[in-house]
This record gives sequence, C-alpha cells and structure tokens, in this order.
Amino acid sequence: MSRYDDFDKYAAYEEEFDPTNFDRRARRKRKPKARHVPKKTVSEQLIEIAGDDFSLDHFESFKTTYTPSLYEADWLIDSLRSFFEEDLISDVLALVKGGKEASVYRCATGPAYEGDYLAAKVYRPRKFRNLTNDQMYRDGRELLSDKDEIIDNSDHRTMRAIKKHSSFGRQVEHTSWLMYEFRTLQEMYEVGGAVPKPVEVNENTILMSYIGDANRAASSLNKIRIEDRDEAYYLYDIVMNNVDLMLSMDMIHGDLSPYNILYWEGDIVLIDFPQVVNSRGNTQAAFILRRDIERVCEYFVRQGVERDAKAVFSDFYERYIAPDPQNFIADHWHEEFDDDEE
Repeated sequence: MSRYDDFDKYAAYEEEFDPTNFDRRARRKRKPKARHVPKKTVSEQLIEIAGDDFSLDHFESFKTTYTPSLYEADWLIDSLRSFFEEDLISDVLALVKGGKEASVYRCATGPAYEGDYLAAKVYRPRKFRNLTNDQMYRDGRELLSDKDEIIDNSDHRTMRAIKKHSSFGRQVEHTSWLMYEFRTLQEMYEVGGAVPKPVEVNENTILMSYIGDANRAASSLNKIRIEDRDEAYYLYDIVMNNVDLMLSMDMIHGDLSPYNILYWEGDIVLIDFPQVVNSRGNTQAAFILRRDIERVCEYFVRQGVERDAKAVFSDFYERYIAPDPQNFIADHWHEEFDDDEE
C-alpha cells in the first residue's frame, strides 16, 4: 500500500482548524452520528498512527511538554516521529506560531544535535496551504520529490495523478512545495544568507535552527518599531542584500514582507520560502519581485528609512531580469495585487 493512500486521514484535524468553521450551529449540523465501536487501547491507536515498524517503547519515552489538541497530537506524532527516532529532538516544548500553511513548534534537541532548541515547521495536512493563485509560483518550477530530486514529466502515473487532483497527486504537490523551501534554506545558508540553518526534512516537516530563547521566540518584524534610525538602515540593508543574493542565484522569495522576517537581538532572519520562484523562468517574476520590494520598503519608510521602492525595484530588475525596466514600471507599477499575508 502506498504511503499516500492515507493522505486524508487527518481530514478531521483540518476541519477543526479551518478558520471558516467557527459557527457553532454549523458545527452541530456537521457532527457525525455516534458509532458504537469497541474503543481501541492507547497502544493500538499509536501503532495504527505510526505503523508497524514503530517502537511503542521508544514512543512512550517521548513525553511532550506541550499539550496538543486531540487531532493535533496524531498529526504531530506522524510528522515528528522520524526526527525523534533519529535523536534530533527529544521533546515538543511549545507552539511558536500557528499559520494557514503550517505551524511552528519549539523542540528540545536530542543527543544527535548540539544546542538546546530546534524549530519544527509542520505543514498542515491535506489543504496545507491556503493560496488561491499558487500556480503563479509554480510557473517555471519543476516538481521535486521527497528526495529532493526532479520528477520527470515522463512519469505518466504521477503527472496523471496531479492532473486528476487525486490524493496521491495532491501529496506530490505538497511535498514539492515543502522541498522547495528546504532546498532554498540550504542554498541560502551555504552562501551566508540570513536564514535559519536547515537541519532535516521529511514529507511533512522541516527541522531548522530556532530563533529565540527559552522564554520567547523571535518576533516578526511587523511587530517591531525601530526607534534608532541607524539600526533601521542597517536592517534594511540586510534585507536588500539577501534579495540581491537570491537574485544572483535566480531566485525571488515570492512572499517577502515584515511578516516573514524575524527580529532577534538587533538582527534579522528571513523565513518562509515555499513560494520561492525562478527569476529567469517565471513569467510573472517582475510582478512578484516588485511586490516583495514594495512591501519591504513600505515598512522601512515608516521606520525612517528614505528609500524609493520604484528605484530599488528598477535596479534589481535591470541587473537580474531584463535590460529595460522602464516599460514595466510605467505599465505595471500601480497594478493591484492580493495581500495574502497572515
């Protein structure tokens, strides 16, 4: 049996955390009728969730400090157990951030990793993202497998499953989306980019360095008011240097904004890269880059940084995307775009 055959097993979790499902009366209408079946033991439930090859004794030593909800617990077990078995993590301490695509948890490290904490970004099951225009980001990108290998278009079974939107097809797209984020983290970290250190990945989770301490996680930049003008310019330069670095590797973040930049102890780290696009192969690269630049500049202008978003975009566009940016700016600068920030 394919591991993708169980792709819908967390539908109940998705239902519980769907932001549109907060009407009590509607929930009561959707409540299924009681089914009187013998209750399974805890051991039976864990073996069913994790698979026959999972050691129950090993799992029982994995006592999480963080107390998840009923369906979230199953989700976490399935998503994090490979890292626990590899001794990379030993405990889940806290939920750092719950989002429309994924939730981030602060984890205590295991014997196989030096340091106190790691961050686990666990993608939501099934409809793990909530983007209505994800094809815009997929343009110019090939599909990646969970082994970080390109899936050949001649793989007719996979291509047919994706076209039919089957469970297997959705899982392939899900995995590819996640693997682009992990690959981008790897490539950026290797060249000194301001990103978390990628540690490990599985089909549903990215394990990376944790930004923060035992008391709190780093705040997103949108929650920070930078009082010192010199610090504001310093942080702005870091962001734009990383935009430049990504463009030099033919990449655009795709969703860059103060919401996806962490601030910690006077420095910043860029996060959330699943929407990274190919600056050479994506037909909407100019539009996506312009949106990233405009969002960042709007924030830093409010912090006292005197920068013209049009001029910044023009410089990047001319150096990395096209020789003549003026026509694009004249035709598209005031074009509206959807704001899908959290």
